Amino acid sequence: MDLTTTAYGTWSGGRFMHFGETLSEERYIECIRLAYEAGFRTFITADVYGNGKADELIGQALEGVNRESYCLVGTLGHDFYEGQRQGNRGYPRFTDPELRGPEGYKSYLRMACEKSLERCGTNRFDLVMLHNPDELGYTSEAVWQAMAGLKEEGLADRLGIAPGPANGFTLDLVHCLEQFGDMIDWAMLILNPLEPWPVGLALPACDKHDVKVLTRVVDFGGLFFGDMQAGHEFKPGDHRAYRPEGWVEHGLEKIEKMRPIAERHGLSMVQFAAIWNLSQKPVESVVPTFIQETSEQARPIEERIRELAVLPEVRLSTEEIEEVKAIGDNTGCMMLKGASKRHEVSERPDEWPMREELLELAGRYGLGDEW
Repeated sequence: MDLTTTAYGTWSGGRFMHFGETLSEERYIECIRLAYEAGFRTFITADVYGNGKADELIGQALEGVNRESYCLVGTLGHDFYEGQRQGNRGYPRFTDPELRGPEGYKSYLRMACEKSLERCGTNRFDLVMLHNPDELGYTSEAVWQAMAGLKEEGLADRLGIAPGPANGFTLDLVHCLEQFGDMIDWAMLILNPLEPWPVGLALPACDKHDVKVLTRVVDFGGLFFGDMQAGHEFKPGDHRAYRPEGWVEHGLEKIEKMRPIAERHGLSMVQFAAIWNLSQKPVESVVPTFIQETSEQARPIEERIRELAVLPEVRLSTEEIEEVKAIGDNTGCMMLKGASKRHEVSERPDEWPMREELLELAGRYGLGDEW
């Protein structure tokens, strides 16, 4: 089963990523069950969330549900089996030379995939994605041959790539598609009306290489759900509190300018954000982040799940897409991850020096040279 228009991610509910209220385990499981009952038919998990706990909980939530009735997506890449957690950097990628060389990639991915499937209570993923790859993940043939091995062994029906955890990696992604696009079916990318850049630059390359796009953070940190007002106070530890001061107010101002377009189509603002994404080739699926906000006026997370389970069959015109893109234009608003002229050496697993072939690629795709 291929991915459906809407997808539910196990990072929702605040148990494995810090935002809003942390749902109890019971409510977390009930939200996944509600998502299925409401119409979600694609579920996404990552083996590193809770060191396998997210896998276990989605397995419990969907136990007894006909496996052929939903699409299950797994993501692999962080080695929490042999690697040591590195503070807020998390666990190292399995490609870290201190853990193994290329000869060990295939056996690691097979082991990680099998263990993740066991926790999920099934024997195959409909799609398995390379999670937050480092530079080797984008460039190494050994990595992608190892990923292809999962498909050959029947552990996955499709393969994909999920850049992150922050935004960027545009040139790295396009280069990866040029090298290994024949193996890659899906890419999971950050895109929403308030963040059209830089992922919008990569969409034509994805379309050219027949790679379907699943977009995450469609809600822009929950802002499109409408529960946050100017002056919103985040609880201690909420990762959104580390965004630049004033981002809520600035985002709300732009959302108000977009509201007439949403109302024209009879959409709530979060539905509008999802539809704006889906109106662009080759975006075919959206995965919002469901957050139980802590403010008194916040609606229950369960209502939000129902609101997005089945989206209206409407798409925006080219003119509307461009109008929204102009309102939400965020070009140059952040330092991007991945290859950059800022770096002379690679000091982190998500940042590395620019390479000449990437600048050549940027020229061919008309992506500019300011990287």
